[in-house]
Amino acid sequence: MNDRTHFIVMGVAGCGKTTLATALSERLGWSYAEADDFHSVENITKMANGIPLKDDDRWPWLTAIKTWITEKSAADESTIVTCSALKRSYRDLLASADGEVVFIHLHGDAELIRSRMAGRSGHFMPESLLASQFETLEALADDECGIAVANTGKLEQTIDAILRRLSTDTGECEAEVAQRRG
Repeated sequence: MNDRTHFIVMGVAGCGKTTLATALSERLGWSYAEADDFHSVENITKMANGIPLKDDDRWPWLTAIKTWITEKSAADESTIVTCSALKRSYRDLLASADGEVVFIHLHGDAELIRSRMAGRSGHFMPESLLASQFETLEALADDECGIAVANTGKLEQTIDAILRRLSTDTGECEAEVAQRRG
């Protein structure tokens, strides 16, 4: 990891992105942003009404997240941001932000995630959209900078495992970032 590293905690709704990213931010002392805060009112209204977003809905949202990462990078800050980042094309846009962008894909069994969603309150994303999220999800490819982690254990153990893996796996990411930047 370098001085301007940006972790994007990704996965379907209800997989634990916010919980993990908040704790990871506290542990590392890095700036944190919740991707939901970058959504337009129209996007939130659609999702709240059970309407899945289309790519045209997502591009301005993803661009706003990329811009936030780049601004923090310009200020020599490392960041953590949550973002579903369900498709490779979405991740490619986010990965083009300044600095080293590393994806942490949280995953789990659909029934476990559904039960988590059913137990939370005050969130606009209905459980009915979970199936469309799983249908849209494209797993991290071997050439993407990131790791996949099952989010089924205790929070602190999951964070420890992530940091251990990232401390050994990011050398290849740094080389890929340098190559992309030319």
